[in-house]
Amino acid sequence: MKKMLIALSLSTALFGAAPLYAEEAAAPAPATVAVTAEAAPAPETAAPAPAAAEAAPAEAAAAPAPTANKADDGFLMMSSAFVILMSIPGLALFYGGLVRKKNMLSVLMQVFTVFSLITVLWMVYGYSVAFTEGNAFFGSLSKVFLSGVTADSLAATWNKATPIHEMIYIVFQGAFAAITCGLIVGSFAERAKFAGVLAFTVIWFTFSYLPMAHMVWYWAGPDAYTDADAATAATATAGWLFQKGALDFAGGTVVHINAAVAALVGAYVVGKRIGYGKEAMLPHNMVMTMIGASLLWFGWFGFNAGSALEANGIAGLAFINTWVATAAAAVAWSFAEWIFKGKPSMLGGASGAVAGLVAITPACGFVGVSGALAIGLLAGIICLWGVHGLKKVMGADDALDVFGVHGIGGILGALLTGVFAAPSLGGTGVWDYVANGVAPGYDIFGQVKIQAIGVVTTIVWSGVVSFIAYKLVDMTIGMRVDEENERIGLDVTSHGERAYND
Repeated sequence: MKKMLIALSLSTALFGAAPLYAEEAAAPAPATVAVTAEAAPAPETAAPAPAAAEAAPAEAAAAPAPTANKADDGFLMMSSAFVILMSIPGLALFYGGLVRKKNMLSVLMQVFTVFSLITVLWMVYGYSVAFTEGNAFFGSLSKVFLSGVTADSLAATWNKATPIHEMIYIVFQGAFAAITCGLIVGSFAERAKFAGVLAFTVIWFTFSYLPMAHMVWYWAGPDAYTDADAATAATATAGWLFQKGALDFAGGTVVHINAAVAALVGAYVVGKRIGYGKEAMLPHNMVMTMIGASLLWFGWFGFNAGSALEANGIAGLAFINTWVATAAAAVAWSFAEWIFKGKPSMLGGASGAVAGLVAITPACGFVGVSGALAIGLLAGIICLWGVHGLKKVMGADDALDVFGVHGIGGILGALLTGVFAAPSLGGTGVWDYVANGVAPGYDIFGQVKIQAIGVVTTIVWSGVVSFIAYKLVDMTIGMRVDEENERIGLDVTSHGERAYND
């Protein structure tokens, strides 16, 4: 039982953005690690069992320290660039095409500037708070301004003695943080003050994104798990949800549910657009939206496959699952729309694809291809309901359906990860780093319960932080433009430009 608990706790941080931080060339220390340890890493790449290393001849102690593999470094740099492409231009164009013509540039500017702002904050303190040892909810300030990080610093991966260069990992993780904050702006599009958006983003990033990333992905890294006692001690230094054993390969909780809850709260606090429900507010450029969705799909391969942190079989599994689930969701949404509304739309197809991407994100490195297909099909249908049926019940003007797609899709994917990660259903199970093998006796019900704890924690944490942040900004800067500026359009009134000069 003790071994099973250790294995489950290890399988919490799997976010291609949750590596472990090894200091410089020093031996891995639990306090400096923050890696992803979840699905079974490719056995052929696993380091020899610690016990064997201890029994090795004395001269083995003089063996050279592990060095980063150039292929893994190159793979993660490419993946990081893919994630950046998801934000700018991917998300910006996807959102921009969905708003009215008079607000196109305002959405582009919000996504572009939020991405840039979070990049700066990530370097200043974000990385340190998320991925250094502190307590179960926050890291420390030991790496503020990337203190102590050099070109030779190493970060751990899923496999023992298989590091990558930390600088690359910092970029990869920072790109995740930036797009997460960018997702939120879709909910209050067309009526929010630019200054208010930026102020809210700083507060939410600091008190919601960073602690959630730490809770789910921070741990001491695989090299700390030499025996049962060492594993227990190392797990005690991990993030709270990691200790619980929550599985999240690439950000179902930290990214999608976290941002979607903030978006929903924002839709309520900022209020409905003038004329909402009475005037037509149709997307002004579906071509832009289709291009944006396609760039998101393309970039998402870096988002998900890159979360393996190594160019190996788990990365390949995440890659194919991202391909299959997205296609399945696009088909499911389109056909459901065809049946119930009489015609399949481009907006429906694009929305379905994004729903599939969201739902497979927490599961992509844990489930088999058949599991990914099932998750995609379900996501297409359930998120269609979230955007139409649930949205009417909730009564919020979530302008670009952030909660209906990212919230519902993220919740669905997080829960189904617990189901389809089961080896009996083609999944990888969870990896026991002490035994260096897949832990026996996978409990579907037990893992789904753990996943539910992660979902509820994210909803409550993000909901409380978001409400406080919106209220603070609204009482000072103000979150909403006045009626006249809203009617004219934010492109001209907030930025002095037009997307299209006739």
